[in-house]
Amino acid sequence: MNMTISGHHLEVTPALRGYVTSKLDRITRHFDQVVDVKVLLTVDNMKEKDSRQRAECNVHVKGRDIFAESSHADLYAAVDELADKLDRQVARHKTKIKDHHHVSAKRQEQTYPQ
Repeated sequence: MNMTISGHHLEVTPALRGYVTSKLDRITRHFDQVVDVKVLLTVDNMKEKDSRQRAECNVHVKGRDIFAESSHADLYAAVDELADKLDRQVARHKTKIKDHHHVSAKRQEQTYPQ
């Protein structure tokens, strides 16, 4: 899994990088076909302070791209919300593509009464 963490108007410290990596490891625990993860952490210069820190993530899994974003006053809380959103989306994607062991009508053995 390739993980890219970048910052816009903010320096990504090793502590922040480690926190994001540990939170996004939950995705690989549920779904092991993750190809690429791109995380963008931004600080917006807006008047209201409540949603100033923003975290965005684009996850490329086999067959689909999953995107989520979260805004909060604290960047760590935004990363927490982002990880929760991605976790739900990846779990839903996994259940959609999961083989439910159904056998098609053409492949079933025909049992005829004797």
